Amino acid sequence: MLIRRETPADAPAIAAIHQAAFAPHYADDALPPEPALVEKLRTDESWMPTLSLVALEYDTVVGHICLTRAGIGPFPVLALGPLGVDPENQKSGIGSALVHAALGAADALDESVVGLVGDPDYYARFGFVPGLRLGIVPDEPDWASHFQVRPLTAYDPAVTGEFRYPAPFYDL
Repeated sequence: MLIRRETPADAPAIAAIHQAAFAPHYADDALPPEPALVEKLRTDESWMPTLSLVALEYDTVVGHICLTRAGIGPFPVLALGPLGVDPENQKSGIGSALVHAALGAADALDESVVGLVGDPDYYARFGFVPGLRLGIVPDEPDWASHFQVRPLTAYDPAVTGEFRYPAPFYDL
């Protein structure tokens, strides 16, 4: 497996992966919003091309993750998501490899915090903790039970307050 930055040619495969990965989580064959979210993020000021990564098996894109610019008050931080792996390749370590690569890249860029709304059991293995533990809360109270943060090397404990995702996340 190879993990590299996304290229424009990867966009259709990335959309297909998120469609397939997230469709089972929605009722009545509803279209999952994640493929459209990635498209909107690509045109948003929060987009960070260096932090949109794909996993390749041979020459086939089998997974995708992106980190985008978010904020905690005046402090710039990152938001993780979406993370998607082709269903035929799930539970093979691709998602974990993508998360590790994204966090390593963010750390190398001297980013301080990564936030996300996701399964606490899954993301704890990567060092994510409930945001409240570090004084960071989501701006949507309904997200509190699944909101987590991962402090990186440049983390400053003074960075506390309300976490705000990039605008496209609120259009879901």
